[in-house]
Amino acid sequence: MVLIKLSLDEGSGRLGPPPQPNQGGGGAGLLLAAAAAAAARGVRLRGCGTCPGCRGRAAGGRVQLRGAGGGTRRCSHRAAAGNASKVATDKVAGKLSSTLSWVKNTVSHTVSQMASQVASPSASLHTTSSSTTLSTPVLSPSSPTQLSPDDLELLAKLEEQNRLLETDSKSLRSVNGSRRNSGSSLVSSSSASSNLSHLEEDSWILWGRIVNEWEDVRKKKEKQVKELVRKGIPHHFRAIVWQLLCSAQSMPIKDQYSELLKMTSPCEKLIRRDIARTYPEHDFFKEKDSLGQEVLFNVMKAYSLVDREVGYCQGSAFIVGLLLMQMPEEEAFCVFVKLMQDYRLRELFKPSMAELGLCMYQFECMIQEHLPELYVHFQSQSFHTSMYASSWFLTIFLTTFPLPIATRVFDIFMSEGLEIVFRVGLAVLQMNQAELLQLDMEGMLQHFQKVIPHQFDSGPDKLIQASYQVKYNAKKMKKLEKEYTTIKTKEMEEQVEIKRLRTENRLLKQRIETLEKRNSSLPDEENIARLQEELIAVKLREAEALMGLKELRQQVKDLEEHWQRHLARTTGRWKDPPRKNTVNELQDELMTVRLREAETLAELKETKQRMMEMETQNQINSNHLRRAEQEITNLQGKVQYLSAQNKGLLAQLNEAKRRQAEIECKSKEEVMAVRLREADRIAAVAELQQHIAELEIQKEEGKIQGQLNKSDSNQYIRELKDQIAELHHEIKCLKGQRDFSDQPTFDGIHIVNHFTGDDESFHSSDEDFITSSIQESGVNFHLHRRTGQMALDHTVVDSSDSDTEESALQTENSDKMVSKQRRMESYSTTV
Repeated sequence: MVLIKLSLDEGSGRLGPPPQPNQGGGGAGLLLAAAAAAAARGVRLRGCGTCPGCRGRAAGGRVQLRGAGGGTRRCSHRAAAGNASKVATDKVAGKLSSTLSWVKNTVSHTVSQMASQVASPSASLHTTSSSTTLSTPVLSPSSPTQLSPDDLELLAKLEEQNRLLETDSKSLRSVNGSRRNSGSSLVSSSSASSNLSHLEEDSWILWGRIVNEWEDVRKKKEKQVKELVRKGIPHHFRAIVWQLLCSAQSMPIKDQYSELLKMTSPCEKLIRRDIARTYPEHDFFKEKDSLGQEVLFNVMKAYSLVDREVGYCQGSAFIVGLLLMQMPEEEAFCVFVKLMQDYRLRELFKPSMAELGLCMYQFECMIQEHLPELYVHFQSQSFHTSMYASSWFLTIFLTTFPLPIATRVFDIFMSEGLEIVFRVGLAVLQMNQAELLQLDMEGMLQHFQKVIPHQFDSGPDKLIQASYQVKYNAKKMKKLEKEYTTIKTKEMEEQVEIKRLRTENRLLKQRIETLEKRNSSLPDEENIARLQEELIAVKLREAEALMGLKELRQQVKDLEEHWQRHLARTTGRWKDPPRKNTVNELQDELMTVRLREAETLAELKETKQRMMEMETQNQINSNHLRRAEQEITNLQGKVQYLSAQNKGLLAQLNEAKRRQAEIECKSKEEVMAVRLREADRIAAVAELQQHIAELEIQKEEGKIQGQLNKSDSNQYIRELKDQIAELHHEIKCLKGQRDFSDQPTFDGIHIVNHFTGDDESFHSSDEDFITSSIQESGVNFHLHRRTGQMALDHTVVDSSDSDTEESALQTENSDKMVSKQRRMESYSTTV
């Protein structure tokens, strides 16, 4: 009877074997077979990938390792929160019941040999997280007739996995070859139909073994590991494999990560600005202030604090983003630090970017060697390598290709370094050489941006194969690196020399400016040249004179010596005959003449010398006079110029005086005109006032004649009415008649003045009509000043007395008009 224990995490629904310390190879094979069976039946095993139990499961099936989905995973051994969907206990039991029965049937012979290593003798299947146990039916090996096609396929997978395990040296020692023959007759008919699924399962099993035995595999089978990495790392193994490839699984800096996040980085604003540009279409990063953006900010900030020389560079965010898609932020930070330190990325991202320049130089030399026509075309179009290839090296093609293809390239980069970037870049250029040769610079830029990124959407295998067909010589790359270093050293020396020469040039320019300023204070260049010529001529004449004087002195000296010799010869000859004495005398005279001639010549020479000195002095004086005359001429020119300028200024002054006089005349005329206009205005005012007076007289006349309805002043009308009442009263007094204002005949008749408007308002036509009708009827009225009421006196004027009254009124009115006219005349005369 076969007994198998599997633990079921109730919280996350993850199924796997429980940790069994000191478990041998046979037990491991049995667990791997169970895990593979669960994977084939659709059960997905998930774990953290760090504890021994999860590592055991990783070796046998599809195990979701820790962080392989962007978040932290939990298993039953580490008690952490998980993100996978819950699997019901009864459904898991139903799926595994038939599977595990056939597992027991298949490995019955193997388990019988390993009975001593099995921990529990019960025949139940335990699938609990704490104490939950599920029973599994025990089936005999003699029931092959009940197999379904799915069961046959599953059994074939189990046999293939057991076969692969037996090929391992450790499994061979523990299993001892007994598993190879068990149940082989049951899978012979279904092995051919499951080859494709075997490849995938083989990859999972193989990578599980590699992860578990990493140290041995890396030392003994490094080439095989590189080949496997080139074929692609399974998605769920990628996180742990990347950490193993760069040796970042146990770094001391991981413990400092939380402390780094509490610090402040000077690059925080730049990181915040560029986060939205990093993978803007990816679900993990596209939302603002999402979890992806926050963890990306944390990792970039932490590294900017660790490496302050590099700080932050925009291209590095894409690499960190890819790491965060595969693992938690602490592990991503450790891997990124390793990449920067051990994969030349730190030199690429330095502010000087010297390593990027080296990569561009090496890549350009590779293009020149492998693609000479394309190199010539790039040079003719001024299409520099940095215009399209700099992002390839800074982001490892993460901004060029879609994520699946870029991730495959990044797998190889983690294993082989920057070599894959050179290979893939040259392979891309080889595949697109024909199209690029037909395009100009703008067309090539568009081709690199739009065509090449989607050229390998069908799969990255074609690109990887083409890249490894490119000839890459590591020794030649080292040689190119030395050449580039030499070129850069020469350029640095040239720059230093150029800088030194520029400094000297600047100093010389300052010196020239200083000399030019000094020279500007000295005489003119023409005068200096003329004086120099004169000085040279004088020195030449002086030299000639000195040479002549020296020759004369030498001649005098020779003559004196000759004369002394002559005297010495002639001293002993005074006793000779006369004839000889005569000859001697003649010779003496000749010698004396010669001496005189020499003296005369010397005097002549001295005279000539004096004459030459005089001429020189004369020439110097002439030059002085000429310069003085020139200065006088210049001064005269200046005097003439100043005189002309003075004349011009005098003319301008006279013109200004004339204009001032004209302006004064104009101002006087304007003053007179103003005064005349003022007089005219006063006269016009007087005329207007006189006209006003006349109009007032006419107005008075019109009012007297009864044209009260045309008046504009209410008060004035009232005064006129009062005057009329007074006149009537005087007439009555003159006639001796009695005032009937108090009689009761017209006590009930009153005309009340209800007008309260301004002076220009008019009375109503009814009031005028009443007044005129009262006057015509002979009814007298008077206006009370306080009440504004007009009292009517019923006074009947006799027709016989009407003519007398009218004549009296006309006489009185004419007198008033005359007095008013006299007042107006006297007022106009005063004005």
